Amino acid sequence: MRKNNQAKKPAKGCFSRRKFINIASSAGLYGFMMKGASVAGITGSFRLPAPSEINDKNTNLIGAYGEWAARKMDARLPSHSFRNDQWRNLEAWQPSARKLTAERLAAPDLGSMPEVSVNKQYTYDGLHIEELSWPLPYGRPAEALLLKPSGSRSPLPGILAFHDHAANKYFGKRKITRTAAESHPVMEAHQRDYYDGLAWANEIAKKGYVVLVSDAFPFASRRVMLQDVPAHLRNGLTDDEPENPANIDAYNEWAARHEHIMAKSLFSAGTTWPGVFLAEDKIALDILCARSDVDTARIGCGGLSGGGMRTVFMAGLDPRIKCAVCVGFMTTWKDLVLYTSVMHTWMTYVPLLPNELDFPEILGLSVPLPVFVINASDDPLFTLQGMEDADAVLGEVYRKANAPDKYKCSFYPGGHKFGAEMQKDAFDWFDRWLK
Repeated sequence: MRKNNQAKKPAKGCFSRRKFINIASSAGLYGFMMKGASVAGITGSFRLPAPSEINDKNTNLIGAYGEWAARKMDARLPSHSFRNDQWRNLEAWQPSARKLTAERLAAPDLGSMPEVSVNKQYTYDGLHIEELSWPLPYGRPAEALLLKPSGSRSPLPGILAFHDHAANKYFGKRKITRTAAESHPVMEAHQRDYYDGLAWANEIAKKGYVVLVSDAFPFASRRVMLQDVPAHLRNGLTDDEPENPANIDAYNEWAARHEHIMAKSLFSAGTTWPGVFLAEDKIALDILCARSDVDTARIGCGGLSGGGMRTVFMAGLDPRIKCAVCVGFMTTWKDLVLYTSVMHTWMTYVPLLPNELDFPEILGLSVPLPVFVINASDDPLFTLQGMEDADAVLGEVYRKANAPDKYKCSFYPGGHKFGAEMQKDAFDWFDRWLK
């Protein structure tokens, strides 16, 4: 394991904390933080806490109940943690832990791979680009972009690239791609703030990969349309002029407030939000693996924040993923319980699973396959202690599996982003294990 944890000062070009708040910048940040919106429709609002408040060990999010909740979690290791002495054999532990995790996720059955439509093909900036879509059993068809080097002939390794959350459900795949010299001004700002102005899916495709980026549930083509919900939930909004920045802002604030309704409805339907992500991401992986230009023995996945969360579940539960890079979404359940759940989307949680696996151990289900965790030392979405504790957990899992060289964790200066230096290191990791 290699670890870079020296710098704590914000990196040059890292956006300010005020700007972070104003643009609702966290890829996992729950929408009630956006522009002073109220807490999921509850009267009043919470401001974004200062780093010193997040790391204040004398207070916690649930007051007098925090010590009890933490003590409950500290009493023993989760039952299916590979760190437990009862689990001595990787071959016995891994199938059991994956089976239990899949049961907790309760992912919906989406049936066989759908028919994929190629709606448009063209070349941009040295890349062959395909605009794809496919139907799913619910909602509107999923749309995706496929990118690969123009003129490439032999089968190439594949990357399932996950877009972020960023309290912006109007956009999905466009957050990490570029298909023309000019893009939507909201996406210009988004890529500048989170990715140092780079479309990272394009950048890794240029290095010799077939990259698939699909809209996640419920983003972009998969978003909840206002016309489809009761009038009393719409706040007078419509789906008219969808590309207007003012309407995009209004939709995103509405969608943030709608998250608690969606989450409770999914739980009531017998599934979970991560389970829906996993089901739809598996379909995308089916589609990527079915292509003749992809080497199915060399498939990776990765993404920032909301995309990092999807990486955790996908890499942990689908053995077709041979290498993973999780950016800006690594902590422990205890850190969420006490200090940071207020910062995060409803999309994160799986009832009962914390009794059986700590959060980093979900990604650890992939051991001994290579994983790289990228953290930012001043990321306001997590405590530094929570990120370091997660690193210790994964390091122990990989050491016990006799695969310490397959795990890497690095800390970079600055806030919540997947900047140019991080991207270079991530791409080197993919190259190391997939080429």
